[in-house]
Amino acid sequence: MATATELVNLPPGLSHQQGGSVQEVTEFGRSTAPASFGPGPMAEAADEERMRHAFVAHQAELHGLARRVLGSHHLAEDAVQETFVRAWRARKRFDSSRGSLRTWLFSIERNLLIDMARTRARAENHSARSAPMTESIDDGVEKAMDSWQVEEAILGLTSEHRAVIVEMYFRGRTSKEVAVQMAIPEGTVRSRLFYALKALRVNLDAAGWQQ
Repeated sequence: MATATELVNLPPGLSHQQGGSVQEVTEFGRSTAPASFGPGPMAEAADEERMRHAFVAHQAELHGLARRVLGSHHLAEDAVQETFVRAWRARKRFDSSRGSLRTWLFSIERNLLIDMARTRARAENHSARSAPMTESIDDGVEKAMDSWQVEEAILGLTSEHRAVIVEMYFRGRTSKEVAVQMAIPEGTVRSRLFYALKALRVNLDAAGWQQ
């Protein structure tokens, strides 16, 4: 069984997909939306429109991650709303040269989810926050984010590439076993795995993967 980090630990330079399908990612500054938020009444109206655009583009993904971490549909909805409230308040600090709006929003939500998880843990334990508890919560949020990002990236692969990844990395089968199961040459299995990992890395990079 491979870990998420091991699965995508490819050499540098594999920046272009071959033979895989990458889900389209709507990026602020890299789509039809302008690349920065500006001052003034007209600019503020434009900012509101851009934020609505971002909500439509990314709220489902943000909700999915929040639900994974918090285990509650209602808490996840609260987390997404608060993420956009915080993003709106901090919009002047967004810098498209440092990354996409999508990545920035996920960074805001990550910090929010840690805060929410800590608050819930304190309420459940009826005690003051301790350093070990804080570290455990932070680690749990990070692991949930990693797991969710990898799952989403795998879903963005073609069915052939996804099948090879699942069989070899998650079910522990050899290339020979997979070749027999799929009735294809072993060399084809290895080729599919090579391009599947490249496409997976592209998907994860687009999702803001930082491992």
